[in-house]
Amino acid sequence: MAKLKTKWVCQNCGYETAKYLGKCPDCGKWSTFVEEVIDVSASSSELVRAVMNDTKPCLINEIEIDNTIRFSTGIEEFDRVLGGGLVQGSIVLLAGDPGIGKSTILLQTGKYICKDNRKALYVSAEESASQVKLRAKRLGVESDSLYVYSQTNFEAIKNQIEEIKPDVLIVDSIQAVYSNSVTSSPGSVSQIRECTNILMDIAKNKNITVVVIGHVTKDGNIAGPKILEHMVDTVIYFEGDRYKSYRLLRCMKNRFGTTNEVGVFNMCDDGLHEISNPSELFLNERTKSVTPGSVVIATNEGTRPLLIEIQALVGTTPYPSPRRVSNGIDYNRLLQILAVLEKRIGLNLSKQDVYVNVIGGIDIDEPAADLGVALAVTTCARDVVVSPDTVIVGEVGLSGEIRAVNNLEKRVKEAEKLGFKKIIVPSSNKLKKEDYKDIEVVPVTRLLEAITACVGK
Repeated sequence: MAKLKTKWVCQNCGYETAKYLGKCPDCGKWSTFVEEVIDVSASSSELVRAVMNDTKPCLINEIEIDNTIRFSTGIEEFDRVLGGGLVQGSIVLLAGDPGIGKSTILLQTGKYICKDNRKALYVSAEESASQVKLRAKRLGVESDSLYVYSQTNFEAIKNQIEEIKPDVLIVDSIQAVYSNSVTSSPGSVSQIRECTNILMDIAKNKNITVVVIGHVTKDGNIAGPKILEHMVDTVIYFEGDRYKSYRLLRCMKNRFGTTNEVGVFNMCDDGLHEISNPSELFLNERTKSVTPGSVVIATNEGTRPLLIEIQALVGTTPYPSPRRVSNGIDYNRLLQILAVLEKRIGLNLSKQDVYVNVIGGIDIDEPAADLGVALAVTTCARDVVVSPDTVIVGEVGLSGEIRAVNNLEKRVKEAEKLGFKKIIVPSSNKLKKEDYKDIEVVPVTRLLEAITACVGK
């Protein structure tokens, strides 16, 4: 009997080697190598698929685009992130933490898709058909064109695809299915790569839209090889705070649209509800009788402006070294802002604890929130109040200057729409009079000017 050929594969990045290694030389992770049997027949099957899928090249000017190549999911926020809807023959990867709502949103999407005389096949590799029905009943999902198939074997799934011929295929999840052509266990790098390859062939050759659910690791990365994200057409992350009901749908890769859009949802008992005005969600608990250290900033999530409240607390420390705590903004960014306040404004914080929190649990990455953080800390330290009808926008430089931000017109219109009366902006951003009507725009050049404009002193 011939000896089986094996290889060692890193389960984190897919690096292959002929012998066991304690540390992966590619990704640097320890104890991630698993031995897998090399199947010689697998390479021949790949060759057969390549021959069967052989097509002739054509001129780009002769290619015609069908207007029906893109169709709506029935959920406007989902369509926004996708760039207008699902594209026929594409493969979409949806990833997120456990319990965040990945299966829920795709089950709701399947309901709306089937209303347009389309057929959808929902492959549940983690739940039985009765368990999926329980969720569908709670969500109010009923359709005569939505098929549910509880199966983990990919060969059986392919047979049902041939028989049903769906317009949309949903696989929940890619880490739970396995192919007989690969000897390794489900969820391994080889299994994920092989199953995704087959799904890509199905999507391109049969013009079926494929939506795949992917697990994430404890680091927040998609489980499996990095090549998985390169193979698919669209990568979407479903994010949210376990202590909050809102969810963010963020696009990280999109071959058919922009990657700057963000969809906002609210998780309820009967499923996910779209939020057309997220700023109201983050400001609904804010009262008019604000306290020192509370300001409202206009930030961007993708191309969508959001108004979010930032709170700061400054107090005398009982310890030799003062504490610096940030929740929702980068810690190093906070230290930089505090250093500018001490050097350029003369605000002594060497014996003060500083706590900064972004209300709502959302994370802010852009530097346009710098001015809001600086004013929140300053007003709390000086025990003064910023007017509740004021919005702050601007990036703070190391010399105390206020630098320009992008998409300022959208931020001003969002603040005006929600009834704010004044907005402080960088003077280097040139706004036209027609960009605003019922809001006072105060341009500032230096940090001290912004503080004076806020507190009126």
